[in-house]
Amino acid sequence: MPSLKDLRNRIASVKATQKITKAMQMVAAAKLRRAQEAAEAARPYAERMDAVLANLAVAFEGRDDAPKLMSGTGSDQVHLLVVATAERGLCGGFNTNIAKLAREKARSLIADGKTVKILCVGKKGYDALKRELGQYVLKTVDLRSVKYVGFTDADEIGRDILGMFDNGEFDVCTLFYAKFKSVIAQEPTAQQLIPASFEVEENTGNNGAQPVYEYEPDEGEILADLLPRNISVQVFRALLENAASEQGARMSAMDNATRNAGEMIDKLTISYNRQRQAQITTELIEIISGAEAL
Repeated sequence: MPSLKDLRNRIASVKATQKITKAMQMVAAAKLRRAQEAAEAARPYAERMDAVLANLAVAFEGRDDAPKLMSGTGSDQVHLLVVATAERGLCGGFNTNIAKLAREKARSLIADGKTVKILCVGKKGYDALKRELGQYVLKTVDLRSVKYVGFTDADEIGRDILGMFDNGEFDVCTLFYAKFKSVIAQEPTAQQLIPASFEVEENTGNNGAQPVYEYEPDEGEILADLLPRNISVQVFRALLENAASEQGARMSAMDNATRNAGEMIDKLTISYNRQRQAQITTELIEIISGAEAL
């Protein structure tokens, strides 16, 4: 049984930890609003670009002169998995869930005889994957020095992906990140970047007819410019979604940790008081027994 001094030290230690978790919760709550606004502001642009590219892609269905980023290499043997996670922990299962989704995808591809290559964006993704899939990791992008993620950071990653594709280093590229739903809900998501995959809008308009667009210059020139840019846009969107998801997950995790610390302090305080009471009772019995012996 621990002594009274040990219990006092432990209570003081848990109280100090509680102050830290409470402070981290407040910091995460302050950062969450800005990160959430940035993620929500990026969604309409990324979704609209997808819609425009989807309409343009219809004209190239089945054609031999379709852009390579849309049609692919004609093979799916080599897969690049871009795993975007946070640089820091203490955010619940946020990093673990993304890494788990990427790990399951990698296992499935390896079981099918495919070649897997991994690009980690964020230190925690590499930490989670290095034990089992470390041999497949090509590079880790470190964003610890970046206070607020900007399009420049995403564009560098996008250019690296495009450079690898142009050099024939992979056939299919899939991006893994967490889509922000709410403070307590972040959805791990896998999005195929190359070949570009779009959902074509159907039956839009009052009479259910598909709208017809005329483009100037022609569709080929527009796609040649937008498809590479779309890679960076989608990476930027994923980084913003991750930033909001990370702060939401950290806020929730630190709130739970603060509550757990409070419960532990209560239990330790009860144990301390009981042991102190027992010790005082023992001392009183000893004094009374000694007095009676005289």
